[in-house]
Amino acid sequence: MKMKKIIYPAQLDYISSFVKKNNPLIIEMGKFALENKIPILSKDSSEFLEQIVQIKKPKKVLEIGMAIAYSSIRIAKILSSESVVTTIEINKVNIKIAKTYIKKANMIKKIKVLEGDAEDIIPTIKDKFDLIFLDADKEDYLTLFNLSLEKLKKGGVIFIDNLLWHGFAAAKKIPKKYKNSTKHIRNFNYHFMNSKSLKSVLLPIGDGIGLGIKL
Repeated sequence: MKMKKIIYPAQLDYISSFVKKNNPLIIEMGKFALENKIPILSKDSSEFLEQIVQIKKPKKVLEIGMAIAYSSIRIAKILSSESVVTTIEINKVNIKIAKTYIKKANMIKKIKVLEGDAEDIIPTIKDKFDLIFLDADKEDYLTLFNLSLEKLKKGGVIFIDNLLWHGFAAAKKIPKKYKNSTKHIRNFNYHFMNSKSLKSVLLPIGDGIGLGIKL
């Protein structure tokens, strides 16, 4: 009998049985984010991002939207001692929490925090990056994407979260509270997938991952 789906709960449990447990700090941060309703990269997306970092071995990484530094730390732990994650965050409460976790992870030298609005900060950055991770306010995605492309090296990778937007990007009926953000995501997806500067793909991992390679 042909299955209507590939992934069922049993298949997910099977895949999960192979996943290694994270270190205590990452587990602690995940729990803190869940309890305080702070959006962080999903487990599947985090593992995929780590694989990309392992393959690409970037020397310079730009993260747009640090939150509590959950992804920043996961990336930094894989990087070589000479590599640096430059991360941007505007929320002062998140910045304070993030700096505590960065210190706890012993990653102060590998994670450079830029405080403020990414739209103002990105144009002032002189560096070019091997990997850019975009996970900011959805209304700003297209603007930040265009700005960040200028900072991405040829052959560099851009990794973007939430492109399925809880499934609403492909839904016919959308709750009122998500209508505006869904409109922005759909508009962004069109531009991302039709960008002449990238080889782009949209992957059904986590909440939808956009992966682009600079041409």
